[in-house]
Amino acid sequence: MGRSVILLDGGMGQELVKRSDQEPTPLWSAKVMLDNPELVQTVHEEYIQAGAKVITLNNYTATTERLSRDATVDLMAPIHRAAKEAARRARNKTADKGVEIAGCLPPLVASYKPELAPSSEECLQSYRDLVDFQKDGVDLFIVETASNICEAVAATRAVEEIGMPVWTSFTLSDDESSTLRSGESLEYAMEQVIAAGADAVLINCSMPETIQRALEVLNHACVPTGAYANGFKSIAGLDAGGTVKSLSAREDLSPQIYAKWGLNCVDAGLTIIGGCCETSPAHISALKTELEKAGYEITSKSNLAV
Repeated sequence: MGRSVILLDGGMGQELVKRSDQEPTPLWSAKVMLDNPELVQTVHEEYIQAGAKVITLNNYTATTERLSRDATVDLMAPIHRAAKEAARRARNKTADKGVEIAGCLPPLVASYKPELAPSSEECLQSYRDLVDFQKDGVDLFIVETASNICEAVAATRAVEEIGMPVWTSFTLSDDESSTLRSGESLEYAMEQVIAAGADAVLINCSMPETIQRALEVLNHACVPTGAYANGFKSIAGLDAGGTVKSLSAREDLSPQIYAKWGLNCVDAGLTIIGGCCETSPAHISALKTELEKAGYEITSKSNLAV
């Protein structure tokens, strides 16, 4: 076999919107954890069946800041409890004992809005709270869609403090700058989160073309690297507190096209690959097929050769 690669799951929020009979709310998929946790479990199971070795908790919008704005903070514990239970049940139903569950540390206030991030001290405390809610149900944490260094470092530190593995993932401006959506340098951001304890550095929730242009920078990291792209036409229409109804999917990212993009990324040096918003179990299945055809071994976190 060739080099080992970790295959992540794909998008959860958009899948739930497509499958649910409810209109999306500002809490996106988190409300589904209370209304229809079985649907979330089903999506987790389909990703595992597609070949994913890491599935991520469905708690992306369950932060103190978002719940205070859009609902009530009293939902924090029930949402996180339901998210952990859905992932655990999905893993227990599979014969593949190598599947691992990742905790999710998202942007605290809104995706793609670095200017709305709280102070570094407030960020650290909020992420400590999120880590505390999730740590008993996960094998590692992924800091997802970080659009500025402040939140990324705070979230990474919150996990490093308890001694669990943490992968830190940035979202980039969809241009040729290879900068975070804050305008900060990706290279400097990587240095900062690795110093804070990141065990891997990734790019997510950016266009595949954006990630492709940043691979050279990403591969300068001294830790394992990865990526999982979104399939949005544009994220410009999403406001803080808005809903995903304002976003639309590209029509040129079929599972086969996405899988070839993912294989190119792995050929370029990445060791962690998966899908973000508007990717589905079909995308992950196609990606698995392409990787195995090319001679890569799909493995779990604990077996990844660094």
